[in-house]
Amino acid sequence: MVMAVRRGHSMRSVAARFGVSLLTVQRWVERARGARLDRVDWCDRTKGRRCAVNRTPRETEDLILAVRQELKEASDLGYYGAVAIHQKLAAMGHQGIPSVHAIGYILERRGVLDPSSKVRRPAPPRGWYLPDVAAGRAELDSFDFVKGLVIQNGPEVEVLNGISLHGGLVASWPMAGVAAKDVVQSLIEHWQSFGLPQYAQFDNDTRFQGPHVHPDVLGRVIRLCLSLRVVPVFVPPRETGFQAAIENFNGRWQAKVWARFHHASLEALSQQSRRFVMASRRHAAERIHSAPERTAFPERWRLSLQAVPKGRLVYLRRTSDRGEVSLLGHTFSVDPQWPHRLVRAVVELEEGRTHFFALRRRDPRNQPLLRTVLHRVPLRPFKE
Repeated sequence: MVMAVRRGHSMRSVAARFGVSLLTVQRWVERARGARLDRVDWCDRTKGRRCAVNRTPRETEDLILAVRQELKEASDLGYYGAVAIHQKLAAMGHQGIPSVHAIGYILERRGVLDPSSKVRRPAPPRGWYLPDVAAGRAELDSFDFVKGLVIQNGPEVEVLNGISLHGGLVASWPMAGVAAKDVVQSLIEHWQSFGLPQYAQFDNDTRFQGPHVHPDVLGRVIRLCLSLRVVPVFVPPRETGFQAAIENFNGRWQAKVWARFHHASLEALSQQSRRFVMASRRHAAERIHSAPERTAFPERWRLSLQAVPKGRLVYLRRTSDRGEVSLLGHTFSVDPQWPHRLVRAVVELEEGRTHFFALRRRDPRNQPLLRTVLHRVPLRPFKE
């Protein structure tokens, strides 16, 4: 604009040409008056002053911090707040002492006050309790039930829902009562279509884990995962956060499918659920595509529940007041110095060892080994 004006065009015609106001052209021409265009500062300038008129000088702020540190370390009385700093500056004969309120504001702005409110730390990454999942190298599928749904003049409905942690790949199976066999068939159907994740996460429902009556029981779903080299992960009882992804999808399913329409039958509910699942997958297509790669489902695989279980199991648990953990029907002593804290128990079935790792949301990357326990799951035939 300035170059056009200098070439003899009127400011009004230049403003019309560039689609700006005449005042804008006048301002930039005035900014460049008497200078070469490559030497003009074209940056926008704020309307106000660079520094507030009543701003305490930097030297005074540094002095206030130095006096506070001196009082904190050497004061006989032990006071080093705004009032004590103001009194100390007055005793030093310092001119232009800020008010007590101003000194308090300076201390807060410079970040030296002791925290009086709860510190809000950033949330840990997805799957932070499994290092390869948190690093984005492995995918995890979470599964859970929606219970207590009753179709009018129809059966009571349970819904098995699933979602992948990184990709957001969802699945849903409404059924009139879900048994462990139904869970196995649903997982096989889902994984045959989309491939196998590295981990499958469940709560402690007996249909996922197996009966809790006897120790060292490996249920039907566990044996399915192990036979496909998928690591089953069981979250701690009564703990929030670990199942956040699947619980969020459960809420969405109930709001968008169950509560939104009237379902005359289980078949009508299933059809509406399938439409919602397909729409959700299309909506998350980019996220699904960018998720960690899934393993192809083996072509000639057949489930043998009597096969010897091989692989790993992962249990997330919280220790007792004595630093003990209960899993697989046994109680293991982990670390008395780690009471009421989270641990990741990795059960190596073939080695007969269980490794306990410390977990902390505040420091998710630091997961030291607390203890290794020798425990071999006895080989028993699976009872139908």
